[in-house]
Amino acid sequence: MKKKLIIAVIGFIVTVNSHAQNTSLFNGKNLDGWKVYGTEKWYVENGDLVCESGKDKAYGYLGTKKHYKDFILTLEFKQWSNGNSGVFIRSTLNGTKIKGWQVEVAPKGKHTGGVYESYGRGWLIKPEAEKENVLKEGEWNTMKIIVKGSKLTSWLNGTKMISLDDEKIGKGEGGIALQIHSGGNVKLSWKNIKIKEL
Repeated sequence: MKKKLIIAVIGFIVTVNSHAQNTSLFNGKNLDGWKVYGTEKWYVENGDLVCESGKDKAYGYLGTKKHYKDFILTLEFKQWSNGNSGVFIRSTLNGTKIKGWQVEVAPKGKHTGGVYESYGRGWLIKPEAEKENVLKEGEWNTMKIIVKGSKLTSWLNGTKMISLDDEKIGKGEGGIALQIHSGGNVKLSWKNIKIKEL
């Protein structure tokens, strides 16, 4: 009896710790925990987070109110039209001017999974050309991003896209932000946005 109780307690602790380590950043109902930057559209539809170009056809961002340093981020995205977007890490925003690093989400051939430094050095790394076909346009894609110290690694649909070790990224501080690219006609859906802090 005592042994069963100990096993039950250990199981409960493991379960609690597991849930504590994995946090959902999007609740499927509203934008709690996030802040909209710019005039582009961010809304919830059928439990998914949707971003869509507005009348200004400008850059737009949805950023977490909390900052994250070292983490594993997983999410799913689907591109409806011009899927030019991105997932920013350790980033700060002043209006729609963002300082940080973007893991690219874009149409096929536009380097999804690569890393771009906005208002800085530009492209830091692009995936190898043969990996461009990993993207499933018009379908749900799974992206995983691991950021630890100066190292950033991205996966798309289970394929490692890039691995980067960058001193400047290592010094970065800020939150996570999703982007709508300028130019109009951009629409994407997002779901299962989860983070595990390291």
